Amino acid sequence: MDVFPDFDEVYRGRPLQPGLTQVPWDIGEPQPLVVALEATGEIRGDVLDAGCGLGENTMFLAARGYRVTGIDGAPTAIERASAAARERGLAAEFEVRDVTRLEGLDGRFDTVVDSALYHCLDDEQQHAYVAGLHRACRPGATVHVFARSEELGEVPGPRTISESNLRTTFGEGWEITRLRHAQYTTAITSAVFDGTPLPGSLPVDEQGRYLMQVWQLAAVRR
Repeated sequence: MDVFPDFDEVYRGRPLQPGLTQVPWDIGEPQPLVVALEATGEIRGDVLDAGCGLGENTMFLAARGYRVTGIDGAPTAIERASAAARERGLAAEFEVRDVTRLEGLDGRFDTVVDSALYHCLDDEQQHAYVAGLHRACRPGATVHVFARSEELGEVPGPRTISESNLRTTFGEGWEITRLRHAQYTTAITSAVFDGTPLPGSLPVDEQGRYLMQVWQLAAVRR
């Protein structure tokens, strides 16, 4: 999977970009937006955490009693996530997979969580990925996506995503039941960004972490 950047190198310590000393999506805890989904009953059945990274969302859901599989294209991330799950005594499964080729997973999942993966793919990869999700999901399954919004502005990082992009990619075979903006918690603070400026208008949480504007999509597999 040819995405920007080489995420395995990032997990092995290479800065995502000059001056950025922290992996932005690695907040050391489950993403609050994912926690909110679980709290409101929007996670059910067998769960796929696509682009799981270091596995905090996967392990959170496993601890809540869900059968969860976390997948990522970065072997280092999967190794670290698997080790963390063992240390915590959690029955989470982790696999190294190319998300654009979700083979051997047909009809396995009732819920998919994509916490900041989608925007790392180009248009062709996005269509292949969503087609794979359709195969991996059971009828009636829900896919939850958090993707960088084009309204975020000139913030360093992967591409931003338009509403029309999501409506097109999740067109045939899906029913979009939610598409709205939300605030995604990042690990970036002024302290860890090492002097590289970010727009002063970005909000922060109570810990001083920047909140990134994302699209929050929910789509039901037909």
